[in-house]
Amino acid sequence: MFPKFYDQAKVGTLFNPGLAEAVDEGKKCNFTPAAKSGLKVKLLIIDPQIDFIHKDGTLCVPGAIDDTRRTIEFIYNNAEEITSIAVSMDSHIPFQIFYPTWWINDKGEQPAPFTMITQKDVMSGRWKPVVDPVNSLRYIETLEQQAKKVLMIWPFHTMIGSTGQAVEPSLMEAIIYHSVAKHYQPNFLAKGTIPQTEHYSILEPEVKVPSHPMGGVNSAFLDDLASNDLIYIAGQAKSHCVLETMYSITRYFANQPDVLNKIRFLMDCTSSVKHPDIDFDAITNAELTKMEAKGVKLVTSLDKIG
Repeated sequence: MFPKFYDQAKVGTLFNPGLAEAVDEGKKCNFTPAAKSGLKVKLLIIDPQIDFIHKDGTLCVPGAIDDTRRTIEFIYNNAEEITSIAVSMDSHIPFQIFYPTWWINDKGEQPAPFTMITQKDVMSGRWKPVVDPVNSLRYIETLEQQAKKVLMIWPFHTMIGSTGQAVEPSLMEAIIYHSVAKHYQPNFLAKGTIPQTEHYSILEPEVKVPSHPMGGVNSAFLDDLASNDLIYIAGQAKSHCVLETMYSITRYFANQPDVLNKIRFLMDCTSSVKHPDIDFDAITNAELTKMEAKGVKLVTSLDKIG
């Protein structure tokens, strides 16, 4: 049974979440506190923010509203079994290497969103960095050497302090309700503020920045994940930040099959970016199948916890 404040029709709409109601309903639950639960079950929700979920978000992922509704209902249906929730939050500032503000052409024009910039483009002068030129070229060279994604110019999204950065309101209600019901602090991880690099995975930037405190692998959070008995994963977008996070996890625990066997990937709680020429979803599903062979379980929000 869902809490009385939950309205399915409001998922994907902008409203001030009823956090006081969520707290009051959570207090009424007679759940075993998370610290005393026998089975530790963590739900990791990747970038469940307004800009990625709502139809008028600057990087709306088709299908994200329904994904979010299923994630919310997964929480309510399994509220006693889930012991903790962690949420990553994409967090950006005006001048970053993947934004139009970083680049100009010979006419002084900034690149349009979804422009791809290669090493050849920079070497030929087609696009010139207006910020940190030496490291900008080195960054693009490193991307190509490591066979990473080509640098993509993105629309401004999840800007710190903006409405688009906020967690989807109905989901925020569910997180607070669950936190109070299970007596624990939810974990909110900010990522993406390093100007000189993209940061698809929530656990590491595309190119390491040793001088920055968030410029390497977040081993502390990865080790915390491993301390759980089951790890459920959902969020947006399946083809980008979710997949890159899965790469980080499977690399880090490559020699620990017992940890990979704990992972449950919620297939119906995430969607891929739609592209006219690239079938991102097919590519992502093929990669997930490879991870499944290593022990990751592909499940749905209606499957029993376990």
